[in-house]
Amino acid sequence: MHIHALDQWQHSHDFADDRSHAEKNTKLVMLLTAVTMVAEIVAGTFFGSMALLADGWHMATHVAAFGITIFAYHYARRHAADPQYTFGTGKVSVLGGFASAVALAVIAFLMAFESVERLFQPQMIQFNEAIGVAILGLVVNLVSAWLLQAQPDHGHHHHHHHDQNLRAAYFHVLADALTSIFAIVALLAGQFLGWVWMDALMGLVGAGVITKWAYGLVRDTSSVLLDGAVDRKIKLDIVTTIEEDADNRVTDLHVWYLNQDHLAATISLVTHYPQAPEHYKQLLSRLPSLSHVLVEVNQCHGEPCLAVRP
Repeated sequence: MHIHALDQWQHSHDFADDRSHAEKNTKLVMLLTAVTMVAEIVAGTFFGSMALLADGWHMATHVAAFGITIFAYHYARRHAADPQYTFGTGKVSVLGGFASAVALAVIAFLMAFESVERLFQPQMIQFNEAIGVAILGLVVNLVSAWLLQAQPDHGHHHHHHHDQNLRAAYFHVLADALTSIFAIVALLAGQFLGWVWMDALMGLVGAGVITKWAYGLVRDTSSVLLDGAVDRKIKLDIVTTIEEDADNRVTDLHVWYLNQDHLAATISLVTHYPQAPEHYKQLLSRLPSLSHVLVEVNQCHGEPCLAVRP
């Protein structure tokens, strides 16, 4: 068979969607966060404020997480055509999201640990400086959140919502914003009501919320990374589509994620009226999430379920 004849039966295994806009905005967010981090550490050192120093180093962990996000985008794009990846690099961004989720969990643990310590050993707080920096941090985080959500519309409205790597970066920004909001409330209560313990209490609340986000990210990304079960409705749609065509019966079905937006499926079916595999793939073309389908057709020699072939 000639090479040009083979080409029509071959297809790309690059299932990594274009995330160039998300990567560009994440770089900008990382730069904003890094500048704010340096400002807080320098100001904390100059004014002798532990609150500023602590928040500055806290932001450093988020800069590292953004670095993971950007590396995942870069690696996936650079190795998209690398043959050593059977189904491309679509899961690299999911892996980046998983790593960032773990970083979020560590941050939540450190916040909780420090908050409990401050409940029993209250520290002197320089309220004016701390409130000013908390407000600055909140503004930076709101701008960063807007940048991460401002994705272009290419007719695929669901893509950036399913980008676990971008979702992880967004949660890091929300975690910083939440920390700033809780800090402002606690510092105002401490300054005007004398409730110094509010600082530690708000830290614990923030740690709890961040832990919940981290758990959700770990659950969603690990399901994709470990080829976890897909939505039962998708499997039912596949079986129904195949079996409504004739007296076909699906005998074996495996469906898994190639990345957060693309699915692969291997289907084994038995029928009295076998068609070429392309016939069944065409039937399934109405399911846009199915990007890679293998079909095995077995002829049944028993009594037909249908008397007349449709």
